[in-house]
Amino acid sequence: MSASVSLHPHPATPAPPGETLRVRYRLDSGGIELFYRYCGNPAALRLPERQIPGPADDLWRRTCCEAFVAATDSPSYREFNFSPSGQWATYLFADYRQRADHDLPVALLPIEFERRGDGFALRALIPSALLPAGPLQVGLSAVIEGADGKIHYRALAHGGEQPDFHLRQTFTLTLQRP
Repeated sequence: MSASVSLHPHPATPAPPGETLRVRYRLDSGGIELFYRYCGNPAALRLPERQIPGPADDLWRRTCCEAFVAATDSPSYREFNFSPSGQWATYLFADYRQRADHDLPVALLPIEFERRGDGFALRALIPSALLPAGPLQVGLSAVIEGADGKIHYRALAHGGEQPDFHLRQTFTLTLQRP
């Protein structure tokens, strides 16, 4: 199964005119493949420098693509951050913003990043071993940092007056595992 969706700016942090962010996703037995495509003025965008690929915290403070994944019948969920730097983060939450007493197993999350004339493309894979069992509720989002340092928040849906990707009502994509 493969499809494409648009990520919308939060009203509190409107996107610059002409900026778009789409995500193509595919779920199969290997996991969820995500392909984020940002189009806009690349000169108005601040991207983190390339780093040695590996896990890192606080990636969401700069330009970063994210996915939140939950089983439809559980309050727990997983957060995945993918940075253009090549770094990633994985977190396990027992409930809304309540970190679980253990984390997801450390796993390689391959990220491919490419600057393009009109923006960037980022591809990431969440292996099926890191996904909960059963049907999935997914929230796709991104933090976009402008060259002026202003942060713009994009998501499939927004649920509050301030950007908050952890709100379960923003997990609007339902996927059936093969």
